[in-house]
Amino acid sequence: MPKTIFHSTEKSNFILNMTEEQYSKLASRGLAIAMLMTPLFTLIPEIMHEGLTSKATYAISAGGLVAGGVIAMIIAIIAFMKKYIGKRLIVPIGAMVIMELWGIFSLTRGVILSYSFYGYPERGEGMLAIIFYFCFFASASALKRETALRTIIDGIVGVGLLNSIIALIQVFGGVLSRYVLITSDTKINAASGLSMSPLFLAMVLTLSLTAALISFISSENKKRSIGMLVCAALFSFVMMYTYSFIGFCGLGFALIAAVAAVFVLKAPKKKLLSVPVSIAAAAGAVALVFAGAIGNISSYRLYDGRILWWADAYMRVSASGTFDPRVVDIDDTADVYFYLNRRAMDVIENNPLTGTGPEQLAFAVFKAPEDLSGYSGITEVISASKGSFDKVYNEYLYTTATRGVVSGIALVITVLSSVALGFAAFRKKRSAETFTIFVLTLGGVLIFLIGCSSIPYAPVFWTAAGAACAELKSDKQKKAEKKNAEKTEKKTPEKNTKKAKA
Repeated sequence: MPKTIFHSTEKSNFILNMTEEQYSKLASRGLAIAMLMTPLFTLIPEIMHEGLTSKATYAISAGGLVAGGVIAMIIAIIAFMKKYIGKRLIVPIGAMVIMELWGIFSLTRGVILSYSFYGYPERGEGMLAIIFYFCFFASASALKRETALRTIIDGIVGVGLLNSIIALIQVFGGVLSRYVLITSDTKINAASGLSMSPLFLAMVLTLSLTAALISFISSENKKRSIGMLVCAALFSFVMMYTYSFIGFCGLGFALIAAVAAVFVLKAPKKKLLSVPVSIAAAAGAVALVFAGAIGNISSYRLYDGRILWWADAYMRVSASGTFDPRVVDIDDTADVYFYLNRRAMDVIENNPLTGTGPEQLAFAVFKAPEDLSGYSGITEVISASKGSFDKVYNEYLYTTATRGVVSGIALVITVLSSVALGFAAFRKKRSAETFTIFVLTLGGVLIFLIGCSSIPYAPVFWTAAGAACAELKSDKQKKAEKKNAEKTEKKTPEKNTKKAKA
């Protein structure tokens, strides 16, 4: 007999009567849509930047995260109501709850509380965003069917495809982008897609490329295989136009994962074709630069420092000052990353308990001028402070610096337990879906060592990490549940008939 509340109709109580299979179908499709919200909303500021105004705000992109986050939140509430998040998830869910609560405590220590909660303007990754990430994670961790994992994987590929289509326009058209110039006269047409920064795009494409390659290798459907191979080639091609160390690391990780997938999943050796195809696509992108076909450059090199510091943090977001050439070589990628890490460790040493507050790192590293009368806002003050910065491209250090040591430890526990549960799920099921999700989670955890969270990337990662924790039902369990449901349905009419006779 269907459950109802206060004698209401069965249709109005669909959540109470929802089966695990129905939840998994609803949740996976909802999460796939939610992951697309931020990039879709980012189309608006990119188009506005090119057409109507140069002051288009990425607060619209943050609105996309809110839209996707609300979807994830509704799904998470259903999961908790249905008790689909069991004891098996106590470590990752518990650690992430601690990270959330400590982040709220840290928020109160921020210089500007609105920035801590809503996020720094043009970044949008304050405490509200972190709460939404928990919803993505919890919703995905409650999935019960492998078909749901496949939907999540396809959603991650879809995010990469949407970003890459816009990236091609940016690279060959030199439009819809704030990264055409990397200096006042060096035109490189860097690709940021709909991820706000080439470095954030490289992080997104790391997961999308990995998902596409393993899907090609594991799929027995010819059309799906061809589609995934085309996507993999496209992602590899576009990734080179991020001109980033993250891009090369992401490509390397995806190729290693593809080779491993062939042997672990016992796929035909001809599927190794995906590796040279991806390498050829990446090499073709680099060759076009050397041929002088892109921008006004004729040689290929990495521009991580200039992208993250000058083009993104200073020019786009006004969250940092210009770099100080006396203390850091902006054209030396290693020097830039090591410098940011060293400064972050200094901040941690001075603020170990609460950190600076979410999205407040810039306030801990800049020097305010004595006379503030000539500035109209805090972003102008920060921009005038040479050597200041707002992001550390190591998420573990960044979390610790901005939200305290407790949050940093909780983040590490969350991601490592997710990897462990993902590996355990693969060993138990040994399916293409569990292997892909495990590898995606591992890739995201490693990328966080050289990258930082952002509203286009984080929903993708936390959805994959949550799916890695999912406790999938075996075929025997599903058959047993089906038999029990059939028995219950048979018994119910008999009881109702006896009551009627009485």
